[in-house]
Amino acid sequence: MVGMIKKEDVEKVRAAADLYDIVSATVTLKPSGTGTFVGLCPFHDEKTGSFNVRPSLGVWHCFGCGLGGDVFKYVEQSENIDFREAVELLADKYHIELHYENSGNGPARENTGSKRTRLLEACEEAQRFFVSQILTKEALPARKLLGGRNFSQADCERFGCGYAPQGWDNLVRHLASKGFTQKEILDAGLARQGQRGIYDYFRGRVTWPIRDSTGRTLGFGARKLYEDDQIAAKYINTPDTQLYRKTQVLYGIDLAKSAIVKKRQVVIVEGYTDVMAMHLAGIDTAIATCGTAFGAEHAKIVRRLIADDSLGAVQLVGPLKVKDQPLSSRIVFTFDGDAAGQKAALHAFGLDSAFLSQTFVAVADDNLDPCDLRIERGNEAVRSLIARAKPLYDFVIDAAISRFDLTYTPGQVGAMKAVAPLVAQIRDRSLWDAYARKSAGRIGVDLEVMRREVMNARRQMHVRDEDAYAPKRRFERDEPRVEPGTNPYANPATRKALERRDAAEQAYFKIDDAVFIAEQQFMAVLIQVPRAIDRTMFGQLTIDHFMTSVFRTLFQAIAAAGGLPSDDTSQGLWMHNLTKAGGPMLNQVINELAVMPLPLPGDDGGNGAQPPQSNVPGGVGGGAAAVQLRPATPEEQRYATELLTRLLDMGFMRQIGLAKRRMAQLPDGEEKITLLGQITRMETARKDLQAQIYGNTVG
Repeated sequence: MVGMIKKEDVEKVRAAADLYDIVSATVTLKPSGTGTFVGLCPFHDEKTGSFNVRPSLGVWHCFGCGLGGDVFKYVEQSENIDFREAVELLADKYHIELHYENSGNGPARENTGSKRTRLLEACEEAQRFFVSQILTKEALPARKLLGGRNFSQADCERFGCGYAPQGWDNLVRHLASKGFTQKEILDAGLARQGQRGIYDYFRGRVTWPIRDSTGRTLGFGARKLYEDDQIAAKYINTPDTQLYRKTQVLYGIDLAKSAIVKKRQVVIVEGYTDVMAMHLAGIDTAIATCGTAFGAEHAKIVRRLIADDSLGAVQLVGPLKVKDQPLSSRIVFTFDGDAAGQKAALHAFGLDSAFLSQTFVAVADDNLDPCDLRIERGNEAVRSLIARAKPLYDFVIDAAISRFDLTYTPGQVGAMKAVAPLVAQIRDRSLWDAYARKSAGRIGVDLEVMRREVMNARRQMHVRDEDAYAPKRRFERDEPRVEPGTNPYANPATRKALERRDAAEQAYFKIDDAVFIAEQQFMAVLIQVPRAIDRTMFGQLTIDHFMTSVFRTLFQAIAAAGGLPSDDTSQGLWMHNLTKAGGPMLNQVINELAVMPLPLPGDDGGNGAQPPQSNVPGGVGGGAAAVQLRPATPEEQRYATELLTRLLDMGFMRQIGLAKRRMAQLPDGEEKITLLGQITRMETARKDLQAQIYGNTVG
């Protein structure tokens, strides 16, 4: 059996891994207080960011769904892999050699990488193979097709265009020569199983690599070139694999991500050549779905990149002005103007209201797709197409109205009957009313008649009323969609959301008092800045100084972790030791306290949180969690001492009160006199403590 990864290697990976870089590859993070960054959670759908990242401690936590942990836990959740595979994946990323403990049942394992890593390597090798084939004699039809679309060789290199040669096993044999097994090739979606062995899935086609936002190749799209191709479909894509999910991938996201974040705009086209044409024309926010319609999972990816939280907790909805950009924030679909385009636009109505409030449609004259538009009319026509986009609702409603002759009353009634079901599907109560008013004016019918038609249609279609412009509550009431025979709470994020909602909405155990606040703030300071804690005063604390059960338990966990860490302990190791000692029951508590804002000025010169900078060449060892626990600022030391004093003072108060109650029950005698002496000493110590910190005494 394979042994465990050696602990020292795990710590090397932890120290090297940069949590900020890893999370920001898929989530737009914005500064939020001292050393903390906030974004939209990648593990549940939300409109207002509750996903917090503290790179200096190597910790993340979502206050919406309750998930959190260290860099390994983030990779486990985002890649759907276990702890070992997460360590191996990060080790590969940061070029760290892993060693394994010998389990006693066989030789120690060599670092050949995790299964997921091997599949990624297979896809990358396949991409190199396809690119190497594009210049061969056999690939002439592929070069002609791309050249005919006005793409130069340099353009094809930029977008990774390749060629899958004809024949049954060219790629299979190439990958086998590189050490990949048949199972790895099959699992990567690069081959199919036949009666005589495995054979290439992509044969005689132009290929495009489909990558994630970090540039890792997950799969491929391919276009038919030859009439005798045994696969009739013009375009085919990698089948769903451990790496590739067609509902979660977007072609061009690796090229467009930074521009999308900067401009808060994304253009969604229908094909690979359309993405190429858009980027070459200067629309560098273009992406495309791969073999499926744009859906809710795609919307989540886009929303995380373009989300706006400039007003803090108020999530802005609708097209918004973007600094230094000519266009407002928007999601632009380039549909055809024909029936198929109308159908695609109606399909988009199924996305959530907040997303649709920023959704536009661009349709070229003569229904040209972006690639053909660029060929016939040039780059300026492509840019103009996007600039002239109109809101999705307007596009669909106008298209319906334009089919009728509004000169005549029957035409007006027909247009109203056609438009009412469309307006009815707008779930936001303010928007559907505005579009009912707008449509009534354009058609020439009475507003109340139009409203009545829309209301009837809403009832018939059971449309749920929403307020897209309202801030999203932390604990949503939306119930998960349940498929027959499945567990709707199998997803940890869904399960935790319900648990936290139950806890938040109960009315029998509410805590909002000075004692709880003091204990919570102290624990947050201890976790985030342990060097701010005075060791002598901390040594006087016992479990009895805490009243809140969770903090009493956490205090015991801190003792189990060895107490206050030494000054030369690394940030990541401190958090690891603490969460390990706390166990599963306290992990969420520790994560929340680690990212909780403190009422203190930042230690970064007042500029707010800044992305961590690696000062180690090559990035290895440059993770923020690799550095030693940072020294506390004077403000942090003062605040920590103030909190410690409160805890010790409350401890004296409880001991004095307990002693006085006991003394009142005793008869006069030596025991009562002894107890009185103890009370006097505690009262003196309490006054001395208060005088030391506050400069005065109480009582």
